Amino acid sequence: MESGNVFYATGKRKNSVAKVWLVPGTGKIVVNNRELDDYFDISVNRDALASPLVLTQLDDTFDIKVTVMGGGQTGQAGAIRQGLSKALVIVDPDLRAVLKSAGFLTRDSRQKERKKYGQKGARASFQFSKR
Repeated sequence: MESGNVFYATGKRKNSVAKVWLVPGTGKIVVNNRELDDYFDISVNRDALASPLVLTQLDDTFDIKVTVMGGGQTGQAGAIRQGLSKALVIVDPDLRAVLKSAGFLTRDSRQKERKKYGQKGARASFQFSKR
């Protein structure tokens, strides 16, 4: 979705949903009204969500505002990465091939498997004893 110079897209991963807005600016990233370094304390997650910008060499072209909810830090970073990639495709459709080949536009649909009754966990069962 585009309105003027503001570009919007939604990304999802596991139980996380991220709403991403791109505005022309200096490369400042704000997640849930907090600075990126303040919100994500693990550097791997920071690098993962900024990777579409680094790949397309647009890391200092847009200010990014993100609202993310649900899941943990890694899931949220993955959701932001997908939303950011989708927004970049709206900005410039020529970037689609680069982002798609890197796997940034694909939704990671893996979910946690549910615990089954009579078992200890999703796949782990209680120790079997014949006697």
